Amino acid sequence: MRCPGYPGQQCKTAPFSPRLSSRPIIAPKLTATLTATRARQGTYSIVARDPDRGEVGAAVQSHWFSVGPVVPWARAGVGAVATQASAELSYGPRGLDLMAQGVPAPDALARLLAADALSASRQVAMIDVAGRVAAHTGAACIPHAGDCQGPGVSCQANIMAAEGVSPAMLDAFQRHTGSLTVRLLAALDAAEAQGGDLRGRQSAAIVVVPAQGDPWDTVISLRVEDHPDPVRELARLVRLHDAYLQAGLGDERLAAGEHEQAAALYLRACELAPESDELRFWAAIGSAAVGDMTTALTHARAAIAVHPAWFELLARLPEDDVPAASRLLDALRDGR
Repeated sequence: MRCPGYPGQQCKTAPFSPRLSSRPIIAPKLTATLTATRARQGTYSIVARDPDRGEVGAAVQSHWFSVGPVVPWARAGVGAVATQASAELSYGPRGLDLMAQGVPAPDALARLLAADALSASRQVAMIDVAGRVAAHTGAACIPHAGDCQGPGVSCQANIMAAEGVSPAMLDAFQRHTGSLTVRLLAALDAAEAQGGDLRGRQSAAIVVVPAQGDPWDTVISLRVEDHPDPVRELARLVRLHDAYLQAGLGDERLAAGEHEQAAALYLRACELAPESDELRFWAAIGSAAVGDMTTALTHARAAIAVHPAWFELLARLPEDDVPAASRLLDALRDGR
């Protein structure tokens, strides 16, 4: 089937064959706990590459507890994998190992499928750091099931409430702009709008890694283990991640004595997550450091109202490192 609106891009669907076993292979050295999590999963996922930054990543939602450790895999400078349906965890690390050795994603997937006696029950997608994609939807995957590819992206789904989930994900990914994280989330939203998992919603995850780096390096790696609206909760966590990233950069600028830069970063963090009393506290510190006591007091009082111990922390902060803390403390005591 051709992807709607994108001539030349291919989508594949697979009929369900009840004669084929859905029992997963037990990969070497996997614990019983991991094995227990690998029952058949109705899942939609996406693997993709950002052509500008070279980042690769994966995102997923499923009506299954803690889908994050099962489906999405990614390694900096290598690629990403999504393994689902009758999920075989070893497709993740073994696929990444092959791609790390220079094997293109289509060849890496072909090798793993050829060695898997239960490949008909798998749904797997891979993308390498060069943006080459490959996907497999086995004949035993429960409908609606299929996968859809475009340049540098593959979307796949099984046990969906309606047809067209993977094409809708591809369309959303290609229409949206912004970071790879933003576009991956847009694809998950599109899947939900199309009907999503037949069984409902439970968990979600996202992982994005840089084009180069150590194997443990990530741009973002977040999981929602159990939630009535996991895609929305994942988006909230991404927003918090971005806010705390700004605050961390503010800490670096503050330690370097660059108070104006630190203040701007703390305030940006607070704007991203105004519900965080922690970030409001540091926005108060940053504002005080540049002499904006009105803003500093507003944020400090709001943070202390949520958690009174922030007042005590002001007194504990070292004068040499955070000279604005004592000024803010005096202003609070004076009732200004």
